Amino acid sequence: MNQSILGLYFEEFEIGGVINHALSKTIFESDNNLFSLLTMNHHPLHTNKDFAENSQHTKILVVGTLVFSLAVGITVPDISGKAIANLGYEEIKHVNPVFIGDTIYVRTNILDKIESKSKPDRGIVYVESIAFNQSNEVVLTFKRKVLIQKQPIL
Repeated sequence: MNQSILGLYFEEFEIGGVINHALSKTIFESDNNLFSLLTMNHHPLHTNKDFAENSQHTKILVVGTLVFSLAVGITVPDISGKAIANLGYEEIKHVNPVFIGDTIYVRTNILDKIESKSKPDRGIVYVESIAFNQSNEVVLTFKRKVLIQKQPIL
């Protein structure tokens, strides 16, 4: 049996490349409820059906930070599996609402890569990830910089 490969080395990222991540996640009511409780986000738009039915979207909205967390998690096997550290997230945009029962998919564009000036065994990869739902509507976008190890010299 072969060991699975988790992530790419710095050299394997190609500027301009696109990764369509294999993982996806349907968001269940239990996911949204648990995340709301764990993160102390008790806004009734996320937890109260009656309140949500009388709001703009007429149904419960999934917590935005849950959508963000799922989108990041979906990218881990490809983007940060060999990461030393996530250096920062930027331009997080909630483009469209996400509802209970929506399925989240993600694709990532490789924007840039920079070799470390101080440590030759690593480099920074700059990516933009786009999360979309089952109807191919973009729901979230974000950029991040990830410090990734280079292939070991044998």
